[in-house]
Amino acid sequence: MEKKYVCDMTKGNEMGLLLRFAVPMLIGNIFQQFYNMVDSVIVGKFVGANALGAVGSVGSLNFLFFSLCIGLGSGIGILISQYYGAGQDEYVKKINANAVYITIGTGFFMSLFAVFLAEPILHAMHTPPEAFADAKTYMQIVCGGTVIVAGYNTVSCILRALGDSKTPLIFLVTACAINVVLDLLFVVNFHMGVAGVALATVIAQLFSMIGSILFGMWKNPYLKLKKRHFVFDREIVKKSFQIGIPMASQNALIAFSCVALQSVVNRFGPVVMAAYTATGRVEQLVQQPFGSLGTAVSTFAGQNAGAGNYERVSKGCKMSVYLVIGFSAVMIVVMFFFGNPIVSLFVNDPEVIEIGAKGLRITSCMYVGLGLIYVMRGMLNGVGDAMFAMLNGATEVVGRIGFAWLLMMIPAVGMWGVWYTNGLTWVLTGAFCVIRFLQGNWKTKSMVDAKE
Repeated sequence: MEKKYVCDMTKGNEMGLLLRFAVPMLIGNIFQQFYNMVDSVIVGKFVGANALGAVGSVGSLNFLFFSLCIGLGSGIGILISQYYGAGQDEYVKKINANAVYITIGTGFFMSLFAVFLAEPILHAMHTPPEAFADAKTYMQIVCGGTVIVAGYNTVSCILRALGDSKTPLIFLVTACAINVVLDLLFVVNFHMGVAGVALATVIAQLFSMIGSILFGMWKNPYLKLKKRHFVFDREIVKKSFQIGIPMASQNALIAFSCVALQSVVNRFGPVVMAAYTATGRVEQLVQQPFGSLGTAVSTFAGQNAGAGNYERVSKGCKMSVYLVIGFSAVMIVVMFFFGNPIVSLFVNDPEVIEIGAKGLRITSCMYVGLGLIYVMRGMLNGVGDAMFAMLNGATEVVGRIGFAWLLMMIPAVGMWGVWYTNGLTWVLTGAFCVIRFLQGNWKTKSMVDAKE
């Protein structure tokens, strides 16, 4: 079988494999965040600070509705990486075929669910009246395309599980260009406001999904499927849900905690909402090296767990932690010296810029906790330690709600509590992941062992 578009990570230098996988992922993720940032810049500059706050206020909500599909896609990817590592090629193809049923079903369900529940949820979040209409419009359009997000996420997880991080990159870069052009066309030329930004995002995601699927079917041997592969397999669906549901629950819990914190931010009014949105966009970019490394570790761990090589999994994880520490130290310097000009890329309001810059200085001191979350969570998810994923998400809920409640009780902390809450939650959750890693129970979680 020709394997140009796959990568066996069970052999070779661990650091080299992780970096070769992570770098294309990082480039792709940066481009993805770039067009998210373009949304924010165009909204902030051409529509206004209130609209920027509205878009930011539904970011966590969007992720909440995407979480089931993202979790199931990740579960499918982990299953594939383990069976690929075990050398069971035909079973890998059957998983790929059955992924179609899972993705379409959950994607359509969540799309409809989000559109109909947008208004009552935004009311429950205390969304300010001046931001409500834009928030509702943006959420309904973007969440209405959840099935597209599900499709692209699943095919990307499949390709990455097989060691191909370059194909998703190709279509993310192209989608980025499409999104920028459509943003400018819909907002600047057609004056469609927030609706134009949302439509541009959905159309760009649609292109990424279709392009990745067609290219994968053309080039990747594991996506060249026959009719026999599409026979519905209950065992595959069961295993996908066994891994995917806890991961979806983790994502949903994290999103819920962010929604809860966003409701606290909303109480401080449009200026703080805009500042928090701007810092959130910046930190989404900062998180990309962590996220890319975490995905690389997940694929690396999945393949090596399938092959039964747990010492190699542990070694790769430890090397990744060193990279996290180094990058976190650099980012502290960047945020302390360049926080103001960075935030000014998103808004013109001096008050918003000043608040956002101080928020970045607060959270940057705790980026190492954020990096540990990505690396350790990626490793634990990759080996199939699914139930911990849900516990890990619950830790973030406890952290964001608990720290927010405690800090809001201190008058001197005030609005800065929302930034301290995020940072302290990262530290708490990262420490919890490290403890799980050191316990070693993850060495018994591979799904391959359960196959008859």
